[in-house]
Amino acid sequence: MDTCGRYLLNNAKDLKSDDYLKAGLPIATGVIEVACRHLIKDRMDITGARWTMRGGEAVLPLGSLYISGYWDEYWQFHLQQEHKPNHLALYSSGIPLSKQVLKGPCCTTPPPLPIPV
Repeated sequence: MDTCGRYLLNNAKDLKSDDYLKAGLPIATGVIEVACRHLIKDRMDITGARWTMRGGEAVLPLGSLYISGYWDEYWQFHLQQEHKPNHLALYSSGIPLSKQVLKGPCCTTPPPLPIPV
């Protein structure tokens, strides 16, 4: 009890539950618990599903983006980021790489045949 009392006294300036309630903000963990259940348990606990740590860590942020309504913004950002390493180098001079290759020196006559020895 002493530890709990000491914590409350030391942090009284940060504990403004009455202000938060007046502002209509939640002061309990219920909202977070529901979000965890919705985002994590419902997604990861599907009957028959098996997740590795790597797979779960890859899927959960995407589900969070979708549920929070930020999916479209994220996807545009993702496409821009993918474009940089995969495509910008091909157009660095403003001319597609395929056209740069075609502009290279070209000969329309076949090379000479080797001379038999």
